[in-house]
Amino acid sequence: MHTSTIEIEVPMAENVMITEDTLSVDLSDGRTISVPLAWYPRLTYASQSEQNNWRLIGKGYGIRWEDLDEDISVEGLLAGRSSGESQISLKKWLASRTSHLA
Repeated sequence: MHTSTIEIEVPMAENVMITEDTLSVDLSDGRTISVPLAWYPRLTYASQSEQNNWRLIGKGYGIRWEDLDEDISVEGLLAGRSSGESQISLKKWLASRTSHLA
């Protein structure tokens, strides 16, 4: 039996939009993928200014929020993967933000 392998090309991110409850990414193949913002707690807790301070990384295969130390890959979005951050890590991050702002 002969099995052929299908190569799936991951599109690149071109634009990012964040609303109160959604992260949407425009892709180079014409699609827009939207996921719940709650999948990415650091984005959920971020100010609007921090949410809007993103840049494309890896020639558009990822998105970086420097202020939040958050990276999201297009491949992860397409696969339906939410943030893998543990609750302990998130609590430490939130505490560092509180102490930094105080």
